[in-house]
Amino acid sequence: MKIFIFVPNENKYINMCGIVGYIGKRQAWPVLVEGLRKLEYRGYDSAGVALVSAPGDMKVYKSVGKVADLERVVAGKDTSASTGIAHTRWATHGEPSTVNSHPHTSMDGRLALVHNGIIENYAILKQKLADKGYVFSSSTDTEVLVQLIDYIQTEGSLDLLTAVQLALKEVIGAYAIAVVDRDNPDVIIAARKSSPLVVGIGDDEYFLASDATPMVEYTNKVIYLSDGEIAVLRSGEQVRIVNLDNVECSHEAQTIAMNIGQLQKGGYPHFMIKEIFDQPECIADCMRGRLNADTCSVVLSAVNEHRERFVSASRFVIVACGTSWHAGLIGKQLIETMCRIPVEVEYASEFRYRNPVISPSDVVIAISQSGETADTLAAIELAHSRGAFVYGICNVVGSSIARATDAGSYIHVGPEIGVASTKAFTGQVAVLLMFALSLAKETGTISSEEYTSTVASLDAIPDKMRQVLKQNDYIAGMSRMFTYARNFIYLGRGYSFPIALEGALKLKEISYIHAEGYPAAEMKHGPIALIDADMPVVVIATRSPLYDKVLSNVQEIKARGGRVVAVVTEGDTVISSLADFSIQVPAVPECLDALVTSIPLQLMAYHIAVCRGLDVDRPRNLAKSVTVE
Repeated sequence: MKIFIFVPNENKYINMCGIVGYIGKRQAWPVLVEGLRKLEYRGYDSAGVALVSAPGDMKVYKSVGKVADLERVVAGKDTSASTGIAHTRWATHGEPSTVNSHPHTSMDGRLALVHNGIIENYAILKQKLADKGYVFSSSTDTEVLVQLIDYIQTEGSLDLLTAVQLALKEVIGAYAIAVVDRDNPDVIIAARKSSPLVVGIGDDEYFLASDATPMVEYTNKVIYLSDGEIAVLRSGEQVRIVNLDNVECSHEAQTIAMNIGQLQKGGYPHFMIKEIFDQPECIADCMRGRLNADTCSVVLSAVNEHRERFVSASRFVIVACGTSWHAGLIGKQLIETMCRIPVEVEYASEFRYRNPVISPSDVVIAISQSGETADTLAAIELAHSRGAFVYGICNVVGSSIARATDAGSYIHVGPEIGVASTKAFTGQVAVLLMFALSLAKETGTISSEEYTSTVASLDAIPDKMRQVLKQNDYIAGMSRMFTYARNFIYLGRGYSFPIALEGALKLKEISYIHAEGYPAAEMKHGPIALIDADMPVVVIATRSPLYDKVLSNVQEIKARGGRVVAVVTEGDTVISSLADFSIQVPAVPECLDALVTSIPLQLMAYHIAVCRGLDVDRPRNLAKSVTVE
């Protein structure tokens, strides 16, 4: 059943931090620290834990840095407790420091709280509390919230749930929180608004996390909290979910399927390289049940169930951010080419603010790996307010976008831990391709021959990807030559232009080398002035109708002393002979190029970053989902 969530028109700020909680019969610390490891991709400025073992006994441990740093701080200390909450932080208010780390406690040390989000009116609330005699030890908005709960509870002699409800009614902003009380170790109060929070249901125990990954080894039964809901977790009692007005909210636990192996490095040095190598299997999973090789057909349930809405669309508008936006650019070409319906691609952040012209005949396609991107959620809300139908493409089951859209398709590539997106990108492209094929068949805008051949080629893509991955050692060796570089240019035409953008983004994200992607023809309109021996140029130059034009671009670069890395089709001899380095990919139809040409660029970015001694899974200043304005 599809759940529709309509949120008032407000800024949806979401701080990308990770929350973990446990209450039950087992020791909480091992569960919490392992959960933090699985959520570390959400933030790695600092980490902390609050453990409640008995009435009056609460221990709070914090550390700047990664989860491993917290483990060193906690080593040898008392961690005995069966109730606890933990947090890994990506800083917004307040620099990374021990005092700004979560959990934050009330002034008397009785309450401890972890928070993912931003309290917009924290300064006003802070001043009110200061006037009441409250003293603050940090510069965070989160400490204001825990002090507010304490004040309301103490002044009114209220239970913790009521105090949390009243406090959250005064809050403007976004939050996922978990609160524990030193004097009542048998309860965790958790609440969310515009920030994800999942409750895992075990045998007389409960788990709590920002996503389901920390709990999959303990339970496959989860409840995804909706905005404005509060969960009351007590060991041995049924979970209670209410809203801010204390009205009971009914939920049925969902069964999740997740491969625990996808949450581990599996012998690889980094998650990023593991996830690059996972792509053949991930794309096979993405297509499973949708692509039938025997009948050479593609079926997307969303297209079947909402056929008339898609077929009658006057226009598609794709909204996305970052890597998902690049996938959207490919989706535009796929849909326009196959379906002959106009498509616009918008940055979600710009779409929400520029008063776009949207009509009820439009279909908005929202793309997000996490399903929690604030700008994309706001774009969905805006589209709904104008009467448009919204189709979502995301990876995380039960995410906010999955629940806020009218229909959707999961990419089914499994959890992506590396901050720089790889398999999620190819999964998004694969879903967009299947969507275009399905719709084109319904509209009759694709010939049966082209449809059948494209489906057959798509079915073979996992094997084509494996062929590309065999060049990893060559790409690793080649990449060492470019650790010196301070700037890169990436060029592509047609379907390859978005890949140039994506390749440049990958390099920027994890190597901190400035890189820009351009349509190859635009090089002459300015960027060519930058070409010299110290400016490497990556050219996607596969066999396509524009091959000769790309060849001309390569010749122009070489004439000016530029160094060229060319991604070419197997058997190419012309551009390969001109390039300083060439990476061969299997021949595929042009509309499938992105699924093979993106992999060498992912590998190249990875190996350059490794050669530079950088932590590719945790690039500086980045979190997995950019959800803070």
